[in-house]
This record gives sequence, structure tokens and C-alpha cells, in this order.
Amino acid sequence: MASDPTDLTRRYAHELADGLRSGAFSAREVTDAHLAAAERDNRGLHAWLTIDASTARRQADAADQTLAAARSEGPAALAALPALLGLPVALKDLVSVEGGQCTAGSRILEGYHAPYDAHITERLRASGAVLLGKTNMDEFAMGSSTEHSAFGPTSNPWDLDRVPGGSSGGSAAAVAAFNAPFGIGTDTGGSIRQPAGLCGIVGMKPTYGRVSRYGIVAFASSLDQIGPFARDSRDAAALLHAVAGRDERDSTSAPMPVPDSLLGLAASDDAAAGALRGKRLGLPREYFVAGMEPGVEARVREAVAALETAGAIVEEVSLPHTEYGLATYYIVAPAEASANLARYDGIRYGPGRRDGDTLANVLATRGEGFGAEVKRRIMLGTYALSAGYYDAFYLKAQKVRTLIKADFDRLWADGFDALVAPTSPTVAFRFGARLADPVAMYLSDACTLPVNMAGLPGVSIPCGLSEGLPVGLQLIGAPWTEAELFGLARGYEAITADAPWRSVEPAQLAQAADPAGPTPAERAAGLAA
Repeated sequence: MASDPTDLTRRYAHELADGLRSGAFSAREVTDAHLAAAERDNRGLHAWLTIDASTARRQADAADQTLAAARSEGPAALAALPALLGLPVALKDLVSVEGGQCTAGSRILEGYHAPYDAHITERLRASGAVLLGKTNMDEFAMGSSTEHSAFGPTSNPWDLDRVPGGSSGGSAAAVAAFNAPFGIGTDTGGSIRQPAGLCGIVGMKPTYGRVSRYGIVAFASSLDQIGPFARDSRDAAALLHAVAGRDERDSTSAPMPVPDSLLGLAASDDAAAGALRGKRLGLPREYFVAGMEPGVEARVREAVAALETAGAIVEEVSLPHTEYGLATYYIVAPAEASANLARYDGIRYGPGRRDGDTLANVLATRGEGFGAEVKRRIMLGTYALSAGYYDAFYLKAQKVRTLIKADFDRLWADGFDALVAPTSPTVAFRFGARLADPVAMYLSDACTLPVNMAGLPGVSIPCGLSEGLPVGLQLIGAPWTEAELFGLARGYEAITADAPWRSVEPAQLAQAADPAGPTPAERAAGLAA
């Protein structure tokens, strides 16, 4: 289905920003259009856990007042306005918003309301963005399908019987379904890039430390990073520019300047395509993993060929320690999770048992409040950190992590501008297909995990369809090269601007909007039966 140019929800965020500044439409109109889409689709998609229409409209009205004042002052005042002013954003439900719910997809935080804003919430408010609500996610960001949400799964708008990826599946589905032009996710092992790939949108994991984690519910503190979703690279870059920067409240937040070039990606396709000439890109052979679907590999290799035709230099390279990335991640991440989740005891956060002694209440609260995947990872992490096993597992994993990073460092030292690889070895899979086999689920992130282990930036961009479902192309860069990666992504968008697949919308949006249709939970139950 071709997009309707008169529908505000179909416009890119930078197009909406231009229209707001010209007065072609108002922030209230933009917000109402996206709220209507989110409310209409949420039964069929379950992308949203809460939609805060009253707050969003107040923020939109405030943006309209700012826009009107700037228009009266002239072009210079309009040019000085924040890029995100009046534009709707979907927040993953582990971002603290003062007074709002923050469940992290878990029953153990049901009823908890954040007493303060996260750093990125402060940044978004300062930019004049409109916060539409909170999106569904795998519990405590532990999952690759959003099936581990305590509040039920989310459907992929391309096929409602399939997952959107995870753990940021709600935000990815909301952006892909035109419920919001922007979304916020977190990426611990691929949880922005993998759902972006499976939903056919752009998603970036920035360099570790680029965005403050203050006010974000923690999973694995040395791996977690906040990043943007959008439908093209210009919009994703603008959202990253708004939320990135040093924050004294987060000791891991880096004192690195945020490049204004994130707001200056080429508007002209010719200029964007020209920037690809002479770029040296590495193609890691290890990322074409066993079990990769032929259609996925074909689309990725076609994308690589298109980059070469545009003047990029692509060379096959090796990252020899990639094969240890999955095992290393599933020692480090659960170990950090077991420590971070120790705070959830029913005394300070959310519901808790009160009918026994303190220890019995804590055990009962955690037993009832945590889901199966969270319990699995807590047990793995606790075991890896226990006396007699710390050196054998956790310490060894950290040493291997250093080797994984050294593989990337060698390529940067050799002069590569970026690496190009698949985002996911498969397209979106059906509900329930991997729930009985956790290892098969973990393999969903085989192409994304090493980037987190090395603390690098990576972006997933759409590169075509396989059997009618999106395929993601991943670009990986050296630390602090987010702007350069977005420049490459913008170049790829330019050279494929006329590709037929770019005009194809998610195939099952109409079914998602059917008020009598099944919910994702009902679909999942039906497939299981």
C-alpha cells in the first residue's frame, strides 16, 4: 500500500518540522493524528502500555505557542527553534517520567510511578517534544521478541502473527505503524537494532556513554545504552542529537561534545550518495552465521553491491572472536542483571507480600513478580558470580570481551570507515517459535551482541524485503562516529530511493485497526494451540 501524502502520520519528522515552522499545520493537529493512530491500532498491535493523551495535548499546545511567537519574530527565530519542537515521541516503559508509570514490562513494578525525570526525559522536554506515552517491552529488557512482557506480547505490523523483535519491540512497532515519528529504545545486546531490522525502520545504538542512563531502569550497566528509532536516518540523527550529552549524575556518561552534524545530514539525494565515494567498508565474514535465511543474506549482499556501485570500497574482513560473543554476553549480562535486580524486594518498589516474615515476603514477592526469563537470567548471573565460579566464568568472560573489542580496534587502525553486516540472521519469526528454546531465542542477537561488548555505535537501516518481511542492514563504526554512520545510512537511503520496496507499507495495518480483531495475546495463544 502506498503512503497517503495528506496523512500527517505518514510524513517524516523533518517534514513535519518544516510544516510546523511554516504554519501549514499545528503541533496539536500532528499530535491528535498520532494519538488517533495509536489508540486505533493498540488493540491489534499492543505497542503501547499507556497513552497519555491529555499530557501530550498540553505539550503540543505549548509548542504551538512557541512556534507562533517565533513566526512573529521572523526567520532567524524559527531557525533557532529545537529540531524536535512539537513532534511526538514514544518512550520505552523503562524511561522515568515524573509522575508516570515505569513498569519495565514487569509485574514487580506494576503501580510504581517515577518520582523524577530521566535525563533523556529532561532533554526531550527542553526540546519541546511531545511525549505520547510508554511502549511495551520484554521484562527488564530481557528478550528478543517482546513476548516476555508481563503485560502480553506486541505484534509486528508487517504480520500480526509475528514478533516485532525485542526488547524494544513496542517502540519499534509504534514507529513502523505510524503511531509516532520517533521512538526511544534501549540496546543491551541488540534491543534497538534487531527490532528496527524486523520492523523495517532505522534504529541506532550509540557509543556506550554517549547518552546518560540516569533514570533508566537498569539491566546490565556496562552494556545498556539508550538510542533512537525513526523511519529514516535524518530523523533518527535528530533524536539522538536531542538526548545525547554529558550528565554529571551518570558516572559512565562521557564528556564528549555532541556533533551538530547530526542535524546536518544531506537533504539532497545526490549529495548524500556522493558522500559514499571512497568510503572503506569492512564486511565481516563471521556475521553471515549458520542458520541465516537465504533471503536475508541475499538482501544484505545486494545492499553491499549497491554501496560498491555508488563508489564505496568493500573488503571482506575477519573478527575472529565473534564466535565467542554470544557466550560472553550471556555471562556478563546476567551477572550484572542479578546485581541490578536485587533491589526489587517488594519493600521499596511496586507490589509486595506482607503476610510473612521479611525473608519470606521478599522471596514470595520476587517469585510472583518476576517472569520466567528474568528468573532464568538472575540464576545464571548469580551462579557466574558465586564463590568458586567467578574466575572460571565472569572473569574469563571479561577477558574475552577485551579480545572482541581488540578485533574491532584493529580494523579501525587499518583505516576502515565502518563495517557493514546483517542486523538479524532472520526476518521476524512467529509467536511462540522460540519460547521453548531459549538458546534459539538468544541466537536472534548473534549479529548485534559484539557491538555492545565493544561499546561501539551501530545502526540498522532497512535494505529490502524477504518473503514480504523487512530485512535490516547494520552499519558499525568506531567510538563516537554516530554522525558518520548516519551519513553512510543517509547515502544508502539516497541510492535506493527509487527501490520499489521503499514504497511498501507494513502489510497488516488495516487488520491491526480492526476493533473486532484478535489481540496479540490471543494470536499467540491460537498459534500455540
